[in-house]
Order: sequence, then C-alpha cells, then structure tokens
Amino acid sequence: MADSTADESTNADTLWRELHKVLPEIWYDGGGKDHCEIDEAIRILTCLRKIESKNPESDISPVEVPKEFICTLSNKIMIEPMLIASGQTFEKSYILEWLKHERTCPRTKQVLYHRFMIPNHLINEVIKEWCRIHNFDRPKTSDEVIDLFTGDLESLLQRISCPTSVEDQTEAAKELSLKAKRFSSVCVYFVAKIPDSITRLLTPLSISEDSNPEFLENIVTALHIFSTFEKNKTLVAENPLVLPLLAKSMKQGTVLTRIHSAATVNSLSYTDSNKIIIGNSEVLKALIHVIEEGDSLATSEAFSALSNLCPVKEISEKAVSEGLIRAAIKKIKAGSNVSMLLSLLAFVSTQNHQTTEEMDNLGLIYDLFSILRNSNSLVNDENAVVIVYNICKSYKALQNVVLREEKRDVVLEEENKHGTFTRLENQEAGRATSLAKRILEWILRLLTPLSDVDSNPELQENIVTSLFNISTVEKG
Repeated sequence: MADSTADESTNADTLWRELHKVLPEIWYDGGGKDHCEIDEAIRILTCLRKIESKNPESDISPVEVPKEFICTLSNKIMIEPMLIASGQTFEKSYILEWLKHERTCPRTKQVLYHRFMIPNHLINEVIKEWCRIHNFDRPKTSDEVIDLFTGDLESLLQRISCPTSVEDQTEAAKELSLKAKRFSSVCVYFVAKIPDSITRLLTPLSISEDSNPEFLENIVTALHIFSTFEKNKTLVAENPLVLPLLAKSMKQGTVLTRIHSAATVNSLSYTDSNKIIIGNSEVLKALIHVIEEGDSLATSEAFSALSNLCPVKEISEKAVSEGLIRAAIKKIKAGSNVSMLLSLLAFVSTQNHQTTEEMDNLGLIYDLFSILRNSNSLVNDENAVVIVYNICKSYKALQNVVLREEKRDVVLEEENKHGTFTRLENQEAGRATSLAKRILEWILRLLTPLSDVDSNPELQENIVTSLFNISTVEKG
C-alpha cells in the first residue's frame, strides 16, 4: 500500500493501481467491510490530490472513468448512487424504473427480498473525490431515463425483419414480446422512436403465406401490448399492414394468437378515429368469426371490440349483414358468453329493428324465455326482456301475435305456463319491470274474444293500431 505522505509524481501510478484494487471490493460487497475499503479509497484519493497540487501540469488522471463509477443500467457515471437489497449500487432513476417491473438485482440476478433502497453516501463521496481530482464535470441531477431496456430493440428488429435463420427470427420475436410485457418504456420507444418499426416488424408476415405459428404468436402478442398505449393507438391502426394481419390471425394460428389478435382490435377500437378504419376493413368479419367459432377468451375480446364499434350505425349495419346475429345466437344457444352477447343483441335490436326478424326466425325468443325463467342476473333479465320487447314491437311480430298467424300465441303461452312477465313486473323498479308491464298489456289485448276479432275487421285493425301505438311509447 502506498504511503499517504508520498509526494513524488512517480507514486501516482502506484496509487491508481491501489485504487483500482479497492474499488471492486467497495462495489461488490455493498460498501466494504466496516467501511475500511471506503476509508482506504478516500485516503488514496487524498494522496493523489496532494500530488496533483504539487505537480499541477502533470496529467495523472486517466481518460477513462473507472468502471466501478458507472451504473450498469445507465452506462453513465452515477449521480445519485442507491444501494439495494442485494448490496449493489445503481443510479437512482434507473434502478427505480427497473424495480417497477422487476424484483431481481440487475447485476446478480438474485431475487430481492424487498424493493427498498437507500442513498449510498460513502460511494457517492468516493466519486466526488475522483471528480474533484480530475476536474470531471459530474452532472448535478440525473438525466431523464430514455433508453432503459430499449438499447437492443434495433438489433432485435433487424433479426426479425432480415433474419439469418427461422430459429433466430422466432427467438428475436419472443425476446421482443417479453420485453414489451415487462417494460412500458419499450412499448412507447419502439413505436415512436424507431423509424418504420411496425412496418419492419410485420413485413415478414405480409410476404409469407405460411408463417411459423410461434413466430406469428409472438409478433401478434407484441403488437397487442404496443396497442394498449394511448400514444400508439392511431399509429398502429393506420399502418396498412396491421388490420389485414389481425384479420388473418383471428382465423388461424394458435389459440393465444387469436386471443391477442382480437384483443388488439379491441384496444384500437377505443379510439374514435380508428373506428371507421376498422369498420371498413376485413377485421369486422373476422371478429364475427371469432364470436361464432372462438374460445371464451377470444369471444370476450371480440365482443368488447364490437361493443365499441357498433354504436356507429354504419358499422352496426355492416356487422349484421356479415352475420353477427347468427353468430351471437349460436353461442347463446351453446351457453357460452351468454351475458355479454345478450347485451350486444339488446343494443343491436334497439338500434336496428330489422334485426329482430332475423332473431325471431332463428328461434331466439325461446332461448330468451328459458333465460328469463332460470336467470339470477338482473342484467340478463333486462337484456333478454329488451330483445323480447323489440321482437314483439316489430310490425310483423305484432301481426303474428294479434292475428294469430304462425306464431300467434308464443308470448301468451309463456306467460300462461310460467308467469314469466308477471314475475318480472313484480321485481324492483327497473327497465325490465317497465318492459314486462308493456308486454303484459299486449297479452291482455290478446285475451279479446277470438270470435269478436275474427268477425270484426275494424276491431282487428284497432287492436293492431293500439298495440303499435303502445310499442312506440318511450321505454321506461
């Protein structure tokens, strides 16, 4: 060890060698045993400062900043060193960002038993001394974290868009999707900061007819996560490769691919400017396909997307023409996703009364009666009654009920056998109760003697007119 009274400039190299020996001990054991390494480092730096003061023109400081002064996350000299549970020290703003997503030490990879951190004043003093000796301009405050977790995104994108092998391309896509899941900064940076990132990401899929299922799954997963950030929604939806890929992915690929594809459309559909873009694309038909054929999770995402899109009348009409009613009823009859699909059909039947004829022709009213008899859900009751009401409200259905044609007494039979609408009428006030009362009014008019109706065309016309007027009153 160098003598602290050394005053020859030739001793500077020796002092630096000793300093580089003690610094790793300070960093790797969380500050040194009993702080003796810290004291030794400060003693060496003090000696170096004395040598510099006696040899002001000598260049005793190395050009390179000691690696122990560099935060392994920021790759810059530390400004606010913070000690974490593993005993390692990192720049404050960067380790804060890391610990938002991870519970491991960035250096040792060990699981941290807590996420608390404390300022490492001792190490901060060592860095201050070094900066003072070398006239190093150390920033006063931490820079904004911009590139944490994003440093290798360009190389990952290069491996995906210009692959050296299918295996490496798939591995790069997997790494990207994992990064997107773990770090919010990756999602924002990837879309906004890397030129043509979405186009480069999706081009391999757009030029290949048969994509590797695992590769497709990871790309769609990453795209879904990117789409959940508000700043990305418009950029993602407007890219010409995105919606065709999502439509294709909802019809093929793994179960997870279909779920994430529908979820991506759902996420994008929350932005008003995206709704017309989505409604005018082939995605709409793909969403209906998912409702008809997809599993419960995919159906749930597709339902949410359509719920966001169908308030736009043009999109709702197109969805109906693409088979929405048939697909939803198929799932309801199978007992899958019943609650959400009832709410969708209730909305569509209220918005467009022409849809009620299709619902009636597909026998939905019998399923609705069954739901009303067995439901413990007030929401399901309300949506089922809304659909029954709207079916009965259509002019053709009114003729069937009043004129006793093919379906002359469907509603009346349900009430006579099960008292379905009387039970609903006696519930607490609500929309279901209000509509049940209206349906009961129609039933009462049905009880007019048949002989009177059949023999009196004028009475027949008055009943039809009366029922139609009742049905057009504002719903409660």
